[in-house]
Amino acid sequence: MKPYPKTKPSGVEWLGDVPEHWVTQKITFGFSRIGSGTTPKSDSSEFYDGDTPWVTTSELRETVITGTKKALSKEALSIYTALRVYPIGTLLFAMYGATIGRLGILGIPATVNQACCAFAEPRLFDSKFAYYWLWMRRPILISLSTGGGQPNLSQDDLRRIRIPTPPLLEQTAIAAYLDRETGRIDELVGKKRDLIERLKEKRNALISRTVTRGLPADLPPATLAKLEALAGQKLPLNSPLKPSGIDWLGDVPEHWEVRRAKHICDGIVDCKNRTPDYYEDGDFIVLRTTDVKNGKIDLHNALRTDGVNFKEWTLRGAPRKDDVFFTREAPAGEAALFDGKYPVCMGQRMMYFRVTAGKLDARYLLLYFYSDAAKTYIQGEAGGSTVTHLRLGQVYNFPLVQPPIGEQRAIAAYLDEEAARLDALVGKVEAAIERLKEYRSALITAAVTGKIDVRTSSIST
Repeated sequence: MKPYPKTKPSGVEWLGDVPEHWVTQKITFGFSRIGSGTTPKSDSSEFYDGDTPWVTTSELRETVITGTKKALSKEALSIYTALRVYPIGTLLFAMYGATIGRLGILGIPATVNQACCAFAEPRLFDSKFAYYWLWMRRPILISLSTGGGQPNLSQDDLRRIRIPTPPLLEQTAIAAYLDRETGRIDELVGKKRDLIERLKEKRNALISRTVTRGLPADLPPATLAKLEALAGQKLPLNSPLKPSGIDWLGDVPEHWEVRRAKHICDGIVDCKNRTPDYYEDGDFIVLRTTDVKNGKIDLHNALRTDGVNFKEWTLRGAPRKDDVFFTREAPAGEAALFDGKYPVCMGQRMMYFRVTAGKLDARYLLLYFYSDAAKTYIQGEAGGSTVTHLRLGQVYNFPLVQPPIGEQRAIAAYLDEEAARLDALVGKVEAAIERLKEYRSALITAAVTGKIDVRTSSIST
């Protein structure tokens, strides 16, 4: 986009020059009404059985608001004088709490809670232009907020904002341009997110099929040769199938077995009944269910304990290299392979599987836990509950599909390579999404600060 032909110093260091014909408007003079609302007593149901939409900051998601979870009654509006009904087009800004800085525009007449600042009935501003300006300045506004437990911006803080602005018709043109261009970017981001989901589904399907049916029959000769060298045997492809004996599992290769985990593991060790005491300066990591996700261990938020607790909580056996951690709740079924590089004890509802040499490969077991077969077992044992929880007996009796050990190693190696390839593709798409989001942000900033002249673009399209 071309720059404006004539500019002038804005007087604001971070802003630099602005178009010559722009003027600085104080936001409080740009709207006829700036206000907020309140929350009627939550235990009084008669206040929430009406038809006046009531917006909370949880509903501010940078979109036009066309409906709300709750609606207030006439009685609520008459008793609580702070409640005012704001018209369509009102700009809303979250002033504090976890949602501070979130924005929305009313697509329906509505009232709001006390955490929403409402900018209504614009005089000097196009509401959408002001929306994009506040969106652009949101990080700075949040950084200026006060409060210990939760950040807080007051109405007075927002009223003092000064916005360099073009004439009203030009504001409308800039807002229309940004609506169109950000819409295109958002659509592309949406398509890329859909692609990520398809790649993840393909990854899951590949794992699920291979750990229960075997290696694909169309492996390239070079790949097959490499896997057979690793397995130390000729690998059967497209093997005849036999009933597994488990309805939800179906058929498996006829030379495979289906056995309970307790029969092919050297040990399945559960944590003690309660979590050890935590110490910030403790020398030993306590691995909790929140530290195990998507096949990996993440210790960024790990807690620690001291030597006394560590000794007590590893009496049943300290985890060692190639043990497979497993969560039996919150949710059940997350797993990760332990590299043994640091001493660790387990928090509540954590377990580990110690595989039996020559019977079970640790990487194969980890992959199996993320298959559809394992998920079906877990969900079935949970009794259809959305909160999955496995009892100890259900874990010990986990049905495992057991190929010969060499075939397990080949399957694990094949899936490691294929999963890494798909993960790399996901990473590239995620990086592209981040670049699009950066471009979107830069475009908004350039347009509302007068660094690009979008008037011709907006008019011509």
